[in-house]
Amino acid sequence: MQQVQSLVRALSILNALAESDDGMTLTEIAGQVKLPPSTVHRLLTTMQHERYVAFDSERTLWFVGVQAFSVGNAFTKNRNLSQIARPYMRALMEDSGETVNLAVADGGEVIFLSQVECRKMMRALVTPGRRALMHCSGVGKALLAFLPEEELVAVIEAHGLPKVTERTLTTKTALKKDLERSRQLGYALDDEEHAVGLRCVAGVVRDETGTPIAALSLSGPAARIPNDRIEQFGLKIRRVCADLSREYGGMPV
Repeated sequence: MQQVQSLVRALSILNALAESDDGMTLTEIAGQVKLPPSTVHRLLTTMQHERYVAFDSERTLWFVGVQAFSVGNAFTKNRNLSQIARPYMRALMEDSGETVNLAVADGGEVIFLSQVECRKMMRALVTPGRRALMHCSGVGKALLAFLPEEELVAVIEAHGLPKVTERTLTTKTALKKDLERSRQLGYALDDEEHAVGLRCVAGVVRDETGTPIAALSLSGPAARIPNDRIEQFGLKIRRVCADLSREYGGMPV
């Protein structure tokens, strides 16, 4: 039992150091993890010997060590986004009552990886592997919103802004204005731009650098996602995307 307690304490110290960009003094660590400095120092020196933490003697600061990076890197090489996302998608479907989709960008388009269907009779079905244009889909617009300007221009030049429905945004000015709104809100809206009668609210999943790597969307008939529910759905998708990003090892904004 004592060994388990020591392990929990060591991990709490490692977690505290991981949240600090500038390193921490022994006193700061002890205060944050609520342990005596002598106990913290003993655990730090043990982890230092195994290279899980490092000590800067000139500034008397402790940092995460290279071995912790190696262990974390092993996770990034073996993580499976679709598998990790599945329980979050199912929980979001239960909470919202609408279908949830997971997609990634590929060659200036989005490709759908997975879907959790809602239980209602009217629902949008998307088979894994199906592609869609980015400028008129919720998941696509969510990802476009965070692209650097040159990459956004490259996507537009490669695929154009074809009119899919009467509500599709077909000019650079209109699309960029919409993407700016998406960045400010933290979620994107496909307002019957990809299919008549269908609305999608989407957010992004981020990796360990904070870069969007995928998008989640709630999709359903416009009658079930009226204007007064869009913000509610947007907040739900933002929360789940942040939780999924953390589970994936990413850095939510």
